[in-house]
Amino acid sequence: MDYRVIKENDVFFLTDEKGNIPKSHPYGLGLYTKDTRFLSEFSLRINGEEPVLLFSDAAENYVGTILLTNPPIEKENQLVLWRESVQIERKRFIYNGVLYETIKLKNYFPKPITCEISVSFDVDFADMFIVRGFQTGKVGNRTGQTIDGNSLTFHYEGADGIHRATVITWDRPAVSVDANGQVVFSFSLHYDEEQAVTFMIQPQIGEQTAQKIMIDKDNALRRLEASYNEWHQNITRVATDYKPLQRLIDRGIADLRVLLTDLGYGPFPVAGLPWFGVPFGRDSLIAALQMLPFYPQVAKGTLITMAQYQGKKLDPWRDEQPGKIMHELRFGELANTNQIPFTPYYGTVDATPLFLVLLTEYVKWTGDYNMVHQLKSHIEAALQWIDEYGDRDGDGFVEYHQESSKGIANQGWKDSGDSIVHRNGEYAKSPIALVEVQGYVYQAKMGLADIFEKLGEPNRATLLRRQAAELKEKFDAAFWMEDVQFYAIALDRKKQQVGTITSNPGHVLFAGMLDTDRQNAVIQMLLSPKMFSGYGIRTMAEGEAGYNPMSYHDGSVWPHDNSIILLGLSKLGKSREALTIMEGLIEAAAHFEYDRLPELFCGYSRSFGKPVPYPVACSPQAWAAGTPLVFIQAMLGLFPNSLREEIRLSPMLLDSMNVLKVENMAIGHGRLSLTVFREGKDIKVNIHENTTGYDVIVL
Repeated sequence: MDYRVIKENDVFFLTDEKGNIPKSHPYGLGLYTKDTRFLSEFSLRINGEEPVLLFSDAAENYVGTILLTNPPIEKENQLVLWRESVQIERKRFIYNGVLYETIKLKNYFPKPITCEISVSFDVDFADMFIVRGFQTGKVGNRTGQTIDGNSLTFHYEGADGIHRATVITWDRPAVSVDANGQVVFSFSLHYDEEQAVTFMIQPQIGEQTAQKIMIDKDNALRRLEASYNEWHQNITRVATDYKPLQRLIDRGIADLRVLLTDLGYGPFPVAGLPWFGVPFGRDSLIAALQMLPFYPQVAKGTLITMAQYQGKKLDPWRDEQPGKIMHELRFGELANTNQIPFTPYYGTVDATPLFLVLLTEYVKWTGDYNMVHQLKSHIEAALQWIDEYGDRDGDGFVEYHQESSKGIANQGWKDSGDSIVHRNGEYAKSPIALVEVQGYVYQAKMGLADIFEKLGEPNRATLLRRQAAELKEKFDAAFWMEDVQFYAIALDRKKQQVGTITSNPGHVLFAGMLDTDRQNAVIQMLLSPKMFSGYGIRTMAEGEAGYNPMSYHDGSVWPHDNSIILLGLSKLGKSREALTIMEGLIEAAAHFEYDRLPELFCGYSRSFGKPVPYPVACSPQAWAAGTPLVFIQAMLGLFPNSLREEIRLSPMLLDSMNVLKVENMAIGHGRLSLTVFREGKDIKVNIHENTTGYDVIVL
């Protein structure tokens, strides 16, 4: 990972390993919020020379510390500073929309020294899509800089009529401030003496004021750390004697916390850093589903946020339809001027049924029926979208078709252009009905039927169950491929099976939609050598016409894809198969930075050697971070059901584990704490605390 990124709420800061933003860096480094770059240069020098890197760590996502030193520095052919005489520490964090960076110097030279620190700033106010090279368009103009004491402000008037500014202040007198963005400070230090300067950098949009920038830095850091302490106090705690799993869990929890954002409707996970720190329908919903055993409030915030942006009208430009849950929401200049359709963009076929799946699972975990009442109109609108707009031709299946000229062609989770491919290598043409989407619809309707019956609407429940039963019958007839004993990934526009062997049917295991014989056939295929690499289940089977282990969706391994399959295996009691997948992913994670499962990695077989990284992947990424959390639910075989006021457990342990302790798990009306341990050849459970109000049934 050759960049450093920190984030808090909807502001993130992306630099190189030295903490700098060099001009015109190819990776698009900068300070971002609302899809706009509010710093495009941030370069530190000592006596005009670039410092030497000593230490830089990307393990922390919310407080970054970088250690530097001076190179040998000469002035007029005379050595002024020996190499490694001055320690330069850069410490940065974000709180309440402000970036704080403290640059602290410490003198290790045996005599007093005087040196200059210069910091160069610039701002291009570029839209995220322009930075990434995806789009060009009409944009606004820089309107100059303002210098006022210990403050430098860059101004911009956008094509969307919005004034943007970057306000930079500092807490130490400067020797000089240049309107072009260079600020110079003089430091005089005795041996072992430390001095510092703190910068406070605030993006401003519209009429926003700079008043909150006056918060004391130390107070801001205390508040930030307090929010993290509160997170750790309320989240489920896990302890195991198997250290590789422990490190994965700890990393996943830390990454998910930094990815949480609140747009005013409660916390939800953005998709990933650096480029997808915005609401994503599918990604946010799946990550929230993964987090249910650890922090169910995130599911609530995600559901309310998605409901707020639910489609209301027919708008082909944005692929919007009434009741549809969004794909992606952007806030930048190009979106505001309608040059791109992401305000929000609705080109996703699975987010709407996943919205309902998350709701039903959230209610089973929490018993929060008020959410059903609160979202009743949104539930009805989503169901109507599934039955009317989602089923474009009335055949009983939900299909997708791109209408927007700047939209996405493939609108399932495998959204690259080559991901839906026939066995002869031809790409499927839309409208396309994906296999997993039908499973999501079935799961949503069956789950809602149980909830409606509990809430005294038996007729509504009966209708939904009948619709689900009809879907199951049609699904088995249309998607099952008898010759290979597996389900097709999709039906194309001619209702022909797209017969390539892929991981997608594995998602249907969690839906509870498959008969026993076909469910077992699916599991057998997923764990076969052509699908299971040894490190995880591939997105496409080795040997298929479209197979490419280096591809994005056609042979790579995606941890989140495996996690949904794991939920299904655990629900079905397939413990040995679930353990095999978990063991592979844990082994893979050991070969990646910071004990972090990546968004994806190449699908080469384990016999090839170490897992091969995919060239470009988000880090951290929400549903990859959520995958180890699913390991815990799968090992516990834990599926609460508030409708029956019971918690079913079917525990198992990895071969390398003897103890799994889980504390403070929020279920129902209280908390559940337990230990699963190995005693001889048996796996046993000890319940320490159960204030949930539900009965615990150990299977």
